[in-house]
Amino acid sequence: MEKNEHPFDFSLVFILFLFSIISFLSISTAQEFGQYNENFLVKQIAWYIVGCGIILAVMYFDMEQIERMQWFAYGFAMLLLIFLILAPESIARPVNGAKSWFQIPGIGSLQPSELSKIALILTLSHLISAHHEKYGLRDLKSDFLLLSKMGLATFALIAIIMQQPDLGTSLVLIAIFSGLILVSGISWKVIVPIFLFMSTVGCLLIYFIVFQPDILNIIGVKQYQLGRIYAWLSPEEFKEGDGYHLYQSMLAIGSGLITGKEASLGNVHLPEGHTDFIFSVIGEKYGFVGASFVISLYFLLIYRIISLSLDVKDPFSSYICTGVISMIAFHVFQNAGMTIGLLPITGIPLPFISYGGSSMISNMLALGLVFSISFRNKKYFFDRE
Repeated sequence: MEKNEHPFDFSLVFILFLFSIISFLSISTAQEFGQYNENFLVKQIAWYIVGCGIILAVMYFDMEQIERMQWFAYGFAMLLLIFLILAPESIARPVNGAKSWFQIPGIGSLQPSELSKIALILTLSHLISAHHEKYGLRDLKSDFLLLSKMGLATFALIAIIMQQPDLGTSLVLIAIFSGLILVSGISWKVIVPIFLFMSTVGCLLIYFIVFQPDILNIIGVKQYQLGRIYAWLSPEEFKEGDGYHLYQSMLAIGSGLITGKEASLGNVHLPEGHTDFIFSVIGEKYGFVGASFVISLYFLLIYRIISLSLDVKDPFSSYICTGVISMIAFHVFQNAGMTIGLLPITGIPLPFISYGGSSMISNMLALGLVFSISFRNKKYFFDRE
């Protein structure tokens, strides 16, 4: 017998409502810097309205229908990324050395790599659930087969995205891939060597960046990308150049102290304060208390999705929740970390708060999947708690 519970998850609705208020207030504050000619607040409100429509549209489909459409989503994301590379500059103009956006008249720019995150979550979730359904008794051979399929799906997208180049999105895809590996049931005898290898590669990259940068130039790493690393390591030294964004961000957050800075004291000039550095705006305006509240709200969102992933009976749905958690958690950790100098700057926005139509569409698609899973999750009186 089913429990008589309302299936709509109002806790998620309330969390999303709080994110929208924080986003509107923060973007409004960022526009006070006087460096923008557009009203991003009005556009963000419009994107939130579009995002709510996306959630409702995704909720219309159940998980069986969504799973049947996952290869279509993956193929569509691939085609968009390939078309972006081949598209003329009249519709895909390079910005800061990266060809990552379509320019759409009347709408603005669209970043197709954002859609690849959702496509990858769906594809990896399907690959894992279908693999386990086919191979009831798992061994190292079947684990390597699953890992190979997941790796191929992930790094095929990354290979195309790095042609733009877009390191930030590539790192998000790796985070999704890593999160789903951990819950995929693949033996630790396979997982541990892989993560040790990835850690070794990371350490070697750091060594070459610091001591042998000429080698990285040979293999195609751009000088501006190295400049971001050097600025991260010594923001004071590079504050007039590559480290300007980071130095200003740290100055803004530090000036906010515990409860925020009064408007009469003036704002620290923050380039891209409405997008990538919105967390710096929050730290300056509302201090440690405001920044802590925002981080706590993300913890609540992730906790709610974790609870849902443990509660659902459908493995495909559970894996989707894990992928969404991996995506959001990495975004928050990277964005907040780069604004305080903990991590290098990669241009990753803060979910549901930073201005941006492409990122809003991606995040709302992810949340729409969660809402759909929660809406159709049934509990029974005789279920084991």
